[in-house]
Amino acid sequence: MTESISTKPYLMRAIYEWCVDSGFTPYVLVAVDENTRVPMEHVKNGEIVLNISPAASHNLKLDNDFVRFSARFNGASREIIIPVGTVLGIFARENSQGLFFQRDSAELRNDGQEAAGEPSPGPDDGSSGPQKRGKRHLNLRS
Repeated sequence: MTESISTKPYLMRAIYEWCVDSGFTPYVLVAVDENTRVPMEHVKNGEIVLNISPAASHNLKLDNDFVRFSARFNGASREIIIPVGTVLGIFARENSQGLFFQRDSAELRNDGQEAAGEPSPGPDDGSSGPQKRGKRHLNLRS
């Protein structure tokens, strides 16, 4: 039997499209590791939140393995490369609705213990990411 394809990148693309179609600003929450290329000066507690709206990102590609785009940080264009496995969530900035994911079981925390099943720690200042940091779930509203 062959290994199944992850649903995560497909769900990420769906939430991205929903955000854009609804007039919301799509953001991604990323656990930064050695394979993640992001502006490290904006990483807090090993995580970064990035605006991936069409206005903020250029040449956005949400493929099955990576999220790739270029964006300006302090006036300088930067190439961003995010492995899909490091994406912890994709959500609308305006209402924090979206999808949040557990860390992939193959990923390891800095201390070498597996992080599967553990929620990622929230930022200390609460200024980035969704406001609610408890159990992660999708809010459905009609």
